[in-house]
Amino acid sequence: MSDANAIPQWFTGSEHTHRVAAAVAQYGPIARTTLAQMLGLSQGALSRITSDLIYAGVIEEVPANAVAGMRTGKLPERFTPRESTERRGRPQTSLVLCANARTFVGVKVHGTSIVSAAVNAHGEVVSGRHELPIGEDQSPEYVTGAIAQLVSACANDVAAAGLAAPSAVGVAVGGHVIDDSIVTFAPFLHWEDSTDLGAMVGAATGLPCGVFNDIDSLLVDASWFGPGVGLDMFAVVTIGVGVGYSLAVHGEPVRYPDKSYGLVGHVLIDPEGPRCTRGHIGCSQCLTDDSIAEQYSAIVGRPVTFEDFAADARAHIPQATQLVKRTCFRLGALVATVANIAMPGHVMIAGESAFLAKLSTDSLRDGIRYYRHSQTQPVKFTIMNHDWQLWAKAAASRVIVKHIG
Repeated sequence: MSDANAIPQWFTGSEHTHRVAAAVAQYGPIARTTLAQMLGLSQGALSRITSDLIYAGVIEEVPANAVAGMRTGKLPERFTPRESTERRGRPQTSLVLCANARTFVGVKVHGTSIVSAAVNAHGEVVSGRHELPIGEDQSPEYVTGAIAQLVSACANDVAAAGLAAPSAVGVAVGGHVIDDSIVTFAPFLHWEDSTDLGAMVGAATGLPCGVFNDIDSLLVDASWFGPGVGLDMFAVVTIGVGVGYSLAVHGEPVRYPDKSYGLVGHVLIDPEGPRCTRGHIGCSQCLTDDSIAEQYSAIVGRPVTFEDFAADARAHIPQATQLVKRTCFRLGALVATVANIAMPGHVMIAGESAFLAKLSTDSLRDGIRYYRHSQTQPVKFTIMNHDWQLWAKAAASRVIVKHIG
């Protein structure tokens, strides 16, 4: 990402100042005593830092009795707060991020459409849903123009709500991204040449733009504003058009230069499963929509689409139910593989086809247990509801993290 297109910093300050703001963003409303213990700061140092952040309009105080109904973040698993040492009788207050002091636009680009959402600094959606299709023209120029239209629509929503104009744009794509700007590989868009999408969108919108891998974005959003808050280590597994995986440690995606090339997509999960296009038997490609459609076509004896299968599965047609159970068992095998090797405390199952896991959760658990030692603890998992706008929100969350960090 060029300096001209870099995500701007919300405020200037020391490393400790940014750590305090980040902790308030993730775990607020939070008491000063708890915050100081969590970050290893003295009460005096924390007081000076929070005073500066309040003056800068980054965080604010709220009475402890006013936090009911507010979004609250779960404290990190590794942190056990000590008893408060604050003087008795002193009014208790908590610190929260100034949610509506900033807005951002997130965009998710996938194979058939582009979806956007404006969010505030808490990662909460503050705009309507805006979407444009992608047809035969999947060129970077078309995608950039469509993103510019969507950003404008979100900016209008934000203005109508009386909120601050967007500070930056985040774009999530399925593929490999370097320097938070340059897409080097995007298979669902058929991009194989390096494309500086961040610079193109920045020029088209007049706003700084960061471009990120979509699954990593989902992971970061969960770490800061979702079910991953407070978890020391968790993984995201996605199923749909493809199969994806990312791992978070202490709220950050594990960095590995080749991770976004779909490496989990060919892990063996069923030695008796179908053969993929690369010739592998029973790899995790059998969880993709195209493979499931092929398998169901063979079962019913006629060509059908994944949408046909999904409709039959929801209608509890016996042949579809049989394939749902087999698919969920295989998904359980993949979750068990992730749990056995990476050893996360929690696995989140997401993607456009994650709904299948809800249709046969028992089969999913059976698949996990089959590939785990009998004395191991059950693998905790969450099945996330799919909405492309949530993926767009996740792209905005990546920008929020950079804006605060």
